[in-house]
Amino acid sequence: MKIEHVSNTFLNNIVFSIILVVVFPSITSATSSAALIKAALDRTMHHIQYDGSYHSINYPGGDVPKDIGVCTDVVIRSYRRLGIDLQELVHKDIKRNFTKYPSKKLWGLDRPDTNIDHRRVPNLQVFFTRNGQKLPITNKAQDYIPGDIVTWIVAGNLPHIGIVTDQYNSITGNPMIVHNIGRGPQLEDMLFSYSITGHYKYLP
Repeated sequence: MKIEHVSNTFLNNIVFSIILVVVFPSITSATSSAALIKAALDRTMHHIQYDGSYHSINYPGGDVPKDIGVCTDVVIRSYRRLGIDLQELVHKDIKRNFTKYPSKKLWGLDRPDTNIDHRRVPNLQVFFTRNGQKLPITNKAQDYIPGDIVTWIVAGNLPHIGIVTDQYNSITGNPMIVHNIGRGPQLEDMLFSYSITGHYKYLP
């Protein structure tokens, strides 16, 4: 009887877990989005000098010095708080699919580089497209959901990236974005300040 009771309990737990995943998939997604937003907002509490220079870093789990960074480092460090290492994930995808990425066309590279590949916006755009959800680009604020990733072109030709938060500008109604455009990680209403080039969801 004890063995049968344990077996029934075990089976019931499995069935319940399956129901949660199949019937309520948004629970996990919402939790992950909240964690990503929290991690992104935490980045705004760090004093970071804008510095996109090349650094040799460890792999996996490598990072540039903690007091420097660029827009991509906001995203990378935020995901790392969730246990997601974009350095490793991007490298593995580029290694298997090098021609799918703009490494040769944009930077003249003939092979992946674990020091820099994940710190380049065009590479992250390809990675999120291939491994996450590529979402529509619109001019409607409500289409940009907390936890989404957005990319832009700024100053004419510079790629930029940021994270949509669950905080809103009370006047414009736009979701606030955590990004680093030169003054360190900031929380700002800038979603429509530049030309949007990409809109993604990545919560594996």
